[in-house]
Amino acid sequence: MSSHSERNDRKRPSAQGRDFRSKPRKQNDFSRGQGDAKDWIWGTHAVEAALANPRRPAPKRLLATPDRAKRLAPQLQKLACLQVMESQDIARQLPPGAVHQGLALKIDEPEALTIAELGAPAKGFLVMLDQITDPQNIGAIFRSAAAFGAKGVILQDRHAPALSGVLAKTAVGAVDKVSYARVVNLSRALEELAD
Repeated sequence: MSSHSERNDRKRPSAQGRDFRSKPRKQNDFSRGQGDAKDWIWGTHAVEAALANPRRPAPKRLLATPDRAKRLAPQLQKLACLQVMESQDIARQLPPGAVHQGLALKIDEPEALTIAELGAPAKGFLVMLDQITDPQNIGAIFRSAAAFGAKGVILQDRHAPALSGVLAKTAVGAVDKVSYARVVNLSRALEELAD
């Protein structure tokens, strides 16, 4: 039989029970690798969509395996930033665990729109994200927004990650197909949209 003090040392669930989901999900620690996820995009669909998006700035680096480079569009094969290298060499440029499918792109995120630009004309629907910070969840929401024909996505400026890395990979190119705005205050953004 255990003593009274041993029983008190055990953690007790709250009256409603323990919610194991209350702890934030552990995210990949990209700081350990050589690559920095914030300005890299990897994966065939994500890279091709980013290169086709006129709202993106010029690419800084485009990495491709020899096989993947042969399958690029002729205008992309002529890019000065294209570097053909082996798969493991591309992987060394990216965060650990990045599944690049033979393509990786270093590029700044597409230009954000203002709320007024996103809301005009006042037709269609917008998706507003309130304190969603997990890159995979945001990427999946962009993908769903594209599938359902949303006009745009509104992100909080402080809490949302960059539209690159695992977010862009999860979105499968949707970050370049759905417009977005970054706002400081969601309530003010709603008021502006209502006006």
